[in-house]
Amino acid sequence: MAELSTLARPYAEAVFRLAREGKDMDGWGGRLDLLSQVVADAGMAAYLADPAVGAERAAQSVIAVAGEEGLGKLGANLVHVLAAGRRLPLLAEIRAQFQALKDDAEGVLEADIVSALPLEQGQIDALVAALKSRFGRDVHARVAVDADLIGGVVVRVGDRIMDGSVRGRLKQMAYALRG
Repeated sequence: MAELSTLARPYAEAVFRLAREGKDMDGWGGRLDLLSQVVADAGMAAYLADPAVGAERAAQSVIAVAGEEGLGKLGANLVHVLAAGRRLPLLAEIRAQFQALKDDAEGVLEADIVSALPLEQGQIDALVAALKSRFGRDVHARVAVDADLIGGVVVRVGDRIMDGSVRGRLKQMAYALRG
């Protein structure tokens, strides 16, 4: 079977074009967030995976749970198209790819900042400013705490990882000592 990202890409690109043409990026982002949460629910996922559930019934179930008024006609059409191809489980990946396309169009980078201890807002702001300066784009940061880092910070921006953690330095030392 093809990789999820490959299967989701045409849908994400189509929704992105639709959102851009309709000047409704945030609206589509919200619809995709809602839909991906609905199909990720364990009960709904099991229901959608049942081969006895037809495409129309699956689409109507997802639309009913998500709320037809919140999805609008175009959102409901997307659900029907995905259900017809048994692609509703792709919604989380479609949402992620849509968000990446949106961020790229808006000149925004997503950064994951993981620290060993909780960071103060001033520290977060300084890290975001440094990342903005380095990449020349706006940066939206998601901050998390991981005590296993021992100390320091790990920053992920796209496929780049900047590891300033004690755990990372210890791994580098162990690698160097091994030869």
